[in-house]
Amino acid sequence: QVQLVESGGGLVQTGGSLRLSCAASGIFFRLNSMRWYRQAPGKQRELVAAIIGDGTTNYLDSVKGRFTISRDNAKNTVYLQMNSLKPEDTAVYYCASFGLNTAWGQGTQVTVSS
Repeated sequence: QVQLVESGGGLVQTGGSLRLSCAASGIFFRLNSMRWYRQAPGKQRELVAAIIGDGTTNYLDSVKGRFTISRDNAKNTVYLQMNSLKPEDTAVYYCASFGLNTAWGQGTQVTVSS
């Protein structure tokens, strides 16, 4: 059974940090691109960060220098370290896998208060 389970969301003040985790099961984790998306109320879902098997990453321009995506292939887990958070980062954050297996997590809420 394919499953992606996010954790680590919450409420934080402007300038604070959060670390999201996404534990994967039932997929060929190391062969998939892993991504973090977010969707704010009334807005379209957008790609925040992505990482492929060799560790190559890319980021949404507005989070470059603040967010870091990483993966631990031994633990089938992808992370999103979010620093210097801003109110505009408030959204539901989703983990997703693409490649051999396409799957989405259920989402975790991140709220940044001003």
